[in-house]
Amino acid sequence: MTEETPGFDQEPEVPADAEAAQTPEDAARAADTADQAGAAAPAGDASHTAALTAQLDQVRTALGERTADLQRLQAEYQNYRRRVERDRITVKEVATANLLSELLPVVDDIGRAREHGELVGGFKSVAESVENILAKLGLTQFGKEGEPFDPTIHEALMHSYAPDVTETTCVSILQPGYRIGERTIRPARVAVAEPQPGAQPAQGSEGAEGDAQGKQPDEESGGPGEG
Repeated sequence: MTEETPGFDQEPEVPADAEAAQTPEDAARAADTADQAGAAAPAGDASHTAALTAQLDQVRTALGERTADLQRLQAEYQNYRRRVERDRITVKEVATANLLSELLPVVDDIGRAREHGELVGGFKSVAESVENILAKLGLTQFGKEGEPFDPTIHEALMHSYAPDVTETTCVSILQPGYRIGERTIRPARVAVAEPQPGAQPAQGSEGAEGDAQGKQPDEESGGPGEG
């Protein structure tokens, strides 16, 4: 039979007030800790706000840089498109001019046949079709008698002097010129005439003759008066 030792089966009784009891020093330390925590909270919020503001400024700076890059790329692309379009038009004009340059002898033959009255029948129909096609491609003829000589669009093959011209003038069109838009593919071959060296302008000679005729009646009327 086992003997039980008194006091080992019972837990010591601790007063409930002892657990919650604090010394004045402990209460003061707890109050200081609470005050420090309360003061640290606004400081932490301010630092967090400053960090967010700095990040926002960085994002805005990066956005401005990317926007500037996008605008620059867009401008470069627009310039590239305009350059490609301009080159495409130039290549087309050059190709068309080269083709029409090879056809100009045929156009000259059609013109000579028309002048001699040989453009009749089926040949006339074919010639008119060719001329219509060339006109649709932009081929235009230039060069007329009596127009001033322009070395940029005229080629002088013959030269002479004439008393009835006041400047170098195209007096005969030996071969018409052709252009496409502003591009001249063949200058007009012409005969030119210049004013006669030492000749008076036509208007000046007429004025001199008028003065002479005006003086004759005065001289004739002055003779009897003197007598």
